[in-house]
Amino acid sequence: MRIKKDDTVQVITGKDKGKRGKVLKAMPKIHKIIVEGVNVQTKHAKQTRKAPSEIKHQEGPIDVSNVMYYDGKAKAPTRIGYRFEDGKKIRISKKTGEAID
Repeated sequence: MRIKKDDTVQVITGKDKGKRGKVLKAMPKIHKIIVEGVNVQTKHAKQTRKAPSEIKHQEGPIDVSNVMYYDGKAKAPTRIGYRFEDGKKIRISKKTGEAID
């Protein structure tokens, strides 16, 4: 999976198409990510002795194939490639060719 935590991504398909946000959590085993402000779901919490009942809005997971890395320099979504420099594997932007990390 080429998308990592703290990357800025843009949604390319689905109900939130066009939205941008920061990746809060990456789950590579199930190929999903949680993006800030995208796929917001409503959760109802029952009343307990300590806390009142409430309605929470939280982000749900989306498939990583529905997002693209957002390159701030190119100001557009781009694909990610890899290159070896000094024996290290680094991520690069396909649009600009510059290193991401």
